[in-house]
Amino acid sequence: MSPFTGSARRTEEWRHLRVGEEDGVTTVTLARPAKLNALTFEAYADLRDLLAELSHRGRTRALVLAGEGRGFCSGGDVDEIIGATLGMDTAQLLDFNRMTGQVVRALREAPFPVVAAVHGAAAGAGAVLALAADFRVADPTARFAFLFTKVGLSGGDMGAAYLLPRVVGLGHATRILMLGEPVRAPEAERIGLLSQLVEEGESTRGAYALARRLADGPALAHAQTKALLTAELDLPLSGAVELDAATQALLMHGEDYKEFHAAFTEKRPPAWRGR
Repeated sequence: MSPFTGSARRTEEWRHLRVGEEDGVTTVTLARPAKLNALTFEAYADLRDLLAELSHRGRTRALVLAGEGRGFCSGGDVDEIIGATLGMDTAQLLDFNRMTGQVVRALREAPFPVVAAVHGAAAGAGAVLALAADFRVADPTARFAFLFTKVGLSGGDMGAAYLLPRVVGLGHATRILMLGEPVRAPEAERIGLLSQLVEEGESTRGAYALARRLADGPALAHAQTKALLTAELDLPLSGAVELDAATQALLMHGEDYKEFHAAFTEKRPPAWRGR
């Protein structure tokens, strides 16, 4: 994403989201705890726009996505979204579904790693938001439920049918998306859906520690690694190794690459600059 901003003013307040920044780590908390952080039309739009804004600002080197209260996110609000969509025409429904997909694309295409801190329910769209993160740190209360078939819709919502097989394999993804049954933390760890399982109540702390480690590292190298992981999912080997070669040639002109050599020679830790 281009670092050059347009003329629109930066947003200072977000609905149903709490945003904090600390030395390169941005924490975005879904803050609607009375509704288990259920997403509204506005919350989807704010997440999409916030991720774009953070990418433009260039200050974020790692992002933590968390949920306030008893769980991570219960998905789309049944009353405010499902009820409302029953009265929409096809064009309106297409616009809405494209917007939810744009949130997932923004998570995958953001030029910084995203760490989801999951406790309690990550259901429906909440499960997909966690899936779209680069890392998932969860405590034993976490349960992932891709509930779309339970409401009569395709399990392949918001890119789930693209992303989940690439994380856990086609067999597990077929079972999870078709049956809509919850995947609790021990199974999620076993099948590779979790990056890290932490003690109960420690998901946000664990996610922040991982984000801090990432933010203190070579940010440009992390950004390019993420970009290659996404881009090469659909490339043949010949295209992938060529893209790798071009990326490495560019990074070898970077300051961090020179800094590593200097630090190695001087027997000190590198002072990464993300350039």
